[in-house]
Amino acid sequence: MSSLYYICFRVLLRLISLSLFIENINISIMNNLYYILDASAFINGFEPRSQFNFTVSEITEEVKDLKSKILLDQSIEEGKIIIKEPKDEFIQELNEIISESGDDLRLSEADKKLLALALDLLNGENVEIKVLTDDYSMQNVLKILNIPYDSIITEGIKGVYNWVKTCEGCKKEFDADYAFEDCEICGSKVFKRRIKTY
Repeated sequence: MSSLYYICFRVLLRLISLSLFIENINISIMNNLYYILDASAFINGFEPRSQFNFTVSEITEEVKDLKSKILLDQSIEEGKIIIKEPKDEFIQELNEIISESGDDLRLSEADKKLLALALDLLNGENVEIKVLTDDYSMQNVLKILNIPYDSIITEGIKGVYNWVKTCEGCKKEFDADYAFEDCEICGSKVFKRRIKTY
């Protein structure tokens, strides 16, 4: 019986969180805030109410469930979601940043393009943007870039983390581009470890 109460409590918390999220979106729409949307926005029921919503084509391919796909396709047809590709210079800038933080190991190509789009939109126009994502790795990079974001159903991250490859035997740290699974010094396994930076 207690597990039923727990499930009901979790559902109630999610509904409250979603309600507050939708309220924040309605307020932001009045201020011409540009939203950059990850797949989790569509999967978790985001319904665009303005023409200031952007995503990249790879994100639309990540949306698989029928209800979310119909909502996404309809929003694109109505012009409520704009598919926009970032310029190459912003993809390169992002790749340099995530290479330093180690997040390049954890982000998909779609995630990288979406983050580059955020940089692109911030650079070209005098606009406010907010990225909607539940992806912790994306949130980590957004914190590093000082770009606002909102989670849809998760709490979001508390700090910024870097990722480093470390030998489990001798504890030697390797660059993110170290290509081997075993340590070149002692032969132990190399794993990815996160380090809180702030």
